[in-house]
Amino acid sequence: MQRRTFIVSLSAVALSGTLWQDAALTASVVAGESPYGPLGAPDANGVALPAGFSSRVVARSGRSVGGILWHPAPDGGACFADGTGWIYVSNSEVPLIGGASAIKFGADGSIERAYRILSNTNLNCAGGRTPWDTWLSCEEIFRGKVYETDPYGVRGAQQRPAMGKFKHEAAACDPDHRVVYLTEDEGDGCFYRFIPDVWGDLSSGRLDVFCDDDVWRPVPDPTPGVFQTQTRHQVSAARHFAGGEGCHYADGVCYFTAKGDRRVWAYDATRQTVTAVYDGAGTLDGVDNITGTRGGDLYVAEDGGNMEINIITPDRVVAPVVRLDGQSESEITGPAFSPDGTRLYFSSQRGTSGERAGTGGITYEVTGPFRR
Repeated sequence: MQRRTFIVSLSAVALSGTLWQDAALTASVVAGESPYGPLGAPDANGVALPAGFSSRVVARSGRSVGGILWHPAPDGGACFADGTGWIYVSNSEVPLIGGASAIKFGADGSIERAYRILSNTNLNCAGGRTPWDTWLSCEEIFRGKVYETDPYGVRGAQQRPAMGKFKHEAAACDPDHRVVYLTEDEGDGCFYRFIPDVWGDLSSGRLDVFCDDDVWRPVPDPTPGVFQTQTRHQVSAARHFAGGEGCHYADGVCYFTAKGDRRVWAYDATRQTVTAVYDGAGTLDGVDNITGTRGGDLYVAEDGGNMEINIITPDRVVAPVVRLDGQSESEITGPAFSPDGTRLYFSSQRGTSGERAGTGGITYEVTGPFRR
């Protein structure tokens, strides 16, 4: 049995129907066995998985897939239902040509075609899907922008400057409160929410920043110029996080990661409080992209380290479900489940090459008895 010791902070954070302890405390927890059991030896694709799971490579950077060359440095991603099949969208975190591409899968999992949905943008890192089935692709650059794109490849991409110009990382839509949460990949980055004037239309609205007193305050100038005060420094009471990364919304909570202190944070949208649900003292390292399931499991991808995707269950078990062999110079990006929850997609941004240019990127699919 794999045993992992880690630190969790518990508060009144609802995790998909499971209420975390109401009293604020910090406890050392010895977690039980992973719900999937231990990882086996790496398979032919260099992927270590629990028994009953299998992997395949669906795309490699610079190689043909579905009629296009797959982009370099694959990063944030999401899945979208498409008739009897589905679509996986993936960003490209490279300068100037960045953008995003999509792969369309048939009902049997076969690749039908691939196509670009965004081009000629900068360092498109993470992002997030919307309830109206668009993909928000975020630029991780100084005064970076958010682009709303069409995963089906019909409509052209649109800039959404009202969502702020800063070093964007990820976005998570909250349909319950009709806001979009945004993370910022700076050492003193902030946690934002965008309130659109009309839900479903991100062309206008208000950008707020979360503050030390658990209050949201408007950002005076969401689109500052190069020599103007940047968004994270415009509100003196703003709370800062050490390198904001992925975020995921479910059941009244927005979960987001911060790589600087290896924490997974949870924002309770009803109580407007932020609590660490993983304090970084365990073996989950380099916390980055995050996704989740309807049943309340979180899946956190590692940037570096031993290149794992770890599960965090509602009963506070933390354990690896995927490990990549021989790719310590890379990072795992873009975890996303197919609409039926049986397939997990993700990428190794630089593969075995470790090249910053991302020419060795590999996009994988893992199939198995995932908890849903």
